[in-house]
Amino acid sequence: MQWVEEKKTRYSQLVAMNEWMKKGPLEWKNYTYKEVRVTASEKEYKGWVLTTDPVSANIVLVNFLEDGSMTVTGIMGHAVQTVETVNEGDHRVREKLMHLFTSGDCKAYSTEDLEERKNSLKKWLEKNHIPITEQGESQRTLCVAGVLTIEPPYGPENCSSSNEIILSRVQDLIQGHLAASQ
Repeated sequence: MQWVEEKKTRYSQLVAMNEWMKKGPLEWKNYTYKEVRVTASEKEYKGWVLTTDPVSANIVLVNFLEDGSMTVTGIMGHAVQTVETVNEGDHRVREKLMHLFTSGDCKAYSTEDLEERKNSLKKWLEKNHIPITEQGESQRTLCVAGVLTIEPPYGPENCSSSNEIILSRVQDLIQGHLAASQ
């Protein structure tokens, strides 16, 4: 009887795991900068989602400790059983997470500069017949054909896609745009 229960438990875990893997990069991105509880390989993890890998579905969680330090945990996408949002976070947490791994000499852009860069890039991509939309609550993310996203400050390194061919071509277009606008 115990064997049957173990099989049922394992089957329900596989079904749950498959639910996470069935999602795509744009759905995984909705968890970014939110506090989540992740169950993976029968262990529970809690932390702020820094990023998810668009190919493997791996999740990177950050926890801020009381002494001012932090821990970073990577969870393999194939092991994920459930992901539950615990806290939506606020702009302070988002900013802290966004700047975790940037160097002190990283150029900061004003809101107006970012809007100008976004609009300029959007016009350039449209001119090159690339289907582009804006997405997200603040319409800051550019989305190309539903398979590639471009985050501020809208450079080639700010592109994300699981399709390497599209990623490379769009990055080349952005590089050309930046070269032409300087």
